[in-house]
Amino acid sequence: MPTSAPFGTTTAGTEVQLFTLTNANGVKASITNYGGTLTSLLVPDKAGKLGDVILGFDNVSGYQSPEYLKAGPYFGALIGRYGNRIKGGKFTLDGKAYTLATNNGPNTLHGGKVGFDKVVWQAEPGTSAEGQTLKLTYLSRDGEEGYPGNLNVTVVYTLTADNALKIDYTATTDKATVLNLTNHAYFNLNHDAGRDILGHQVTLPADRYTVVDATLIPTGELRPVRGTPFDFTMPHAIGERIAQVPGGYDHNWVLNGATGPYAAATVYEPETGRILEVTTDEPGIQLYTGNFLDGTLTGKGGTVYGKNAGFCLETQHFPDSPNQPTFPSTVLKPGDTFHSVSVYKFGVRK
Repeated sequence: MPTSAPFGTTTAGTEVQLFTLTNANGVKASITNYGGTLTSLLVPDKAGKLGDVILGFDNVSGYQSPEYLKAGPYFGALIGRYGNRIKGGKFTLDGKAYTLATNNGPNTLHGGKVGFDKVVWQAEPGTSAEGQTLKLTYLSRDGEEGYPGNLNVTVVYTLTADNALKIDYTATTDKATVLNLTNHAYFNLNHDAGRDILGHQVTLPADRYTVVDATLIPTGELRPVRGTPFDFTMPHAIGERIAQVPGGYDHNWVLNGATGPYAAATVYEPETGRILEVTTDEPGIQLYTGNFLDGTLTGKGGTVYGKNAGFCLETQHFPDSPNQPTFPSTVLKPGDTFHSVSVYKFGVRK
């Protein structure tokens, strides 16, 4: 069974816990029920040495500090109701207009001002045939952050015997709503977040990406990656062409797979030999390269998180889908069940 330990008290006075899942290889994944946040992940390098490859903090106060809330990096958190951006904080569903809380310039980002990353989830540690588990549940009430419907969400983290962290999402609603769930972990396979991730080599099996405007809202165009710095169909170091992308990578790639689960990303760090392989049944993946980290946040072990200290691979439906009728639908209706699985598997190349 997973172990648990106190992780501090929220500003609202709620005590939260840290749950640690372990497998026979010594790999450990620690998750707090505050925001369903993945706080650390210990995986081996090519010499067999375990190292923490996740950016985060040692207790819940780090995730609630004024500096953190101002920066808004969403370290390791579960994201909802709607991952990524919705233009103008508005959408229309079944002929009714909805207005959301805006928290990213004119747009709504990652669920609004109090998204799933800032609530306390009900936690139930357990085991399955695949490994140790943590089941998290949350009821997002009708009208929360402007979204319609009472939404029941269940997320199950599983640490498998083959060093994979599986994230299984399920949701139901009593009123038509929009939904886009993901996890916002920042990875650094160096196990030294004082170093940047520009040398990590990324492969994305995606022939197109969603072009965005100045506020990172999709224009609707799905542009071929070929001949651009967005082409990761063959491995490229993150830093190889990042200077050609204004602001750095913070874009959604359109995955080539037709039905899941299918390969979504591979990342290789040459010095440690660590490899991260992502599979999903979602149609897109957001590669974000920590462009807005600026050294104002100090995390675990006193590590200062500067620009490009970590990268995110957020499996998802496309940004602003509620306002883009040609994108895959994110509508969830009563009587239907949303279900999606993403897996982050770790290995080494010697």
